[in-house]
Amino acid sequence: MMVADQSKRKPEPRPRGPKPENDAAMGAALRSVYEKTVEERVPDEFLDLLGKLD
Repeated sequence: MMVADQSKRKPEPRPRGPKPENDAAMGAALRSVYEKTVEERVPDEFLDLLGKLD
């Protein structure tokens, strides 16, 4: 009984990224998270630490 040479087999193609119909939803979610982060207030404790660097 011969064992087939596995090294000559082509690898199966991998899925590439999200499906196009999910792109818009993902983009909207990322923009929403970014906007919330930008609008977030910097805690006073952090501002105090930054002030000590001067």
